[in-house]
Amino acid sequence: MAEAKLHAICPIFQVSNLERGIEFYTRVMGFELAWSWGDPPDRASLCRDAVEITLEVEANPILSHAYIQVDGIDAYFARVTSAGAKVLVPLADRVYGMRDGRIADPDGNHLGLGQAIEH
Repeated sequence: MAEAKLHAICPIFQVSNLERGIEFYTRVMGFELAWSWGDPPDRASLCRDAVEITLEVEANPILSHAYIQVDGIDAYFARVTSAGAKVLVPLADRVYGMRDGRIADPDGNHLGLGQAIEH
């Protein structure tokens, strides 16, 4: 039997307000709404390139953290911060070989954004 091949990981972030979450991920992060579900909607999937993030509504969201590797980190970090993302950790070169920083969405979920430093 062939070994299973993993293709992607898609974090699920809990949010208190789905519309606000969709607006953040589309306007600030540059994602596109792939689908929403429920009546009224209480879950949505947002995609950009090979990254998919699912949002689900919870009255008292539990915070999560994801790390996204980005080509062109300087321009992307500048884009999201100028669009209003809250900076938790400023963009900088790290001893572990990444140039990265961390932002938060409106519900406080953390998104690390980074790119490997060329040697």
